[in-house]
Amino acid sequence: MYSAKVMDHFANPRNVGEIENADGIGEVGNPKCGDIMKMFLKIEGNRITDVKFKTFGCGAAIATSSIATEMIKGKSIDDALKLTNKAVVEALDGLPPVKLHCSVLAEQAVKAALADYYRRQGVDPEPIVGKLEEDCHACSCEV
Repeated sequence: MYSAKVMDHFANPRNVGEIENADGIGEVGNPKCGDIMKMFLKIEGNRITDVKFKTFGCGAAIATSSIATEMIKGKSIDDALKLTNKAVVEALDGLPPVKLHCSVLAEQAVKAALADYYRRQGVDPEPIVGKLEEDCHACSCEV
C-alpha cells in the first residue's frame, strides 16, 4: 500500500521535464526493474536554482524522483549532497519494501547530476560526490 504522499507525487509529479543548457545531468537506471531516472540541474553560485527530472518506471520511481527534486530545489550543493534514500522514503511517509530501490535511484540520480556538474567544471567529482554505483543492488522486483 502506498502513502497519500506517494500517490500525490505519482499523480501530480513536480518538476517534470528537461532544463536546456543544464549545468549537470545525471542518468541512472536499473535494467532489472526498468526504472530509469534522469535529473537536470541549473546551478548558480553554489545553489541549485532549478531541477527537473524525467523518469521511466513505476509509480514509486516517479514519486521518488518528484520528491527528491522538491528536497534539493533552492538548496546549496552541499545540502543536496546530503540527500539520502532514507530521507526520500521518510518524506514520502514510507515505501513498500519491494520499492525501496526507487529511493536509492533517486539519491543516485541527484549525485550523478552533481558529479556531471563537477566534471564540467574540470573537477574530479569522486572526492566530493563519492563513488557512484552502476546498478541498484537493493532491487528485489520481479523481471
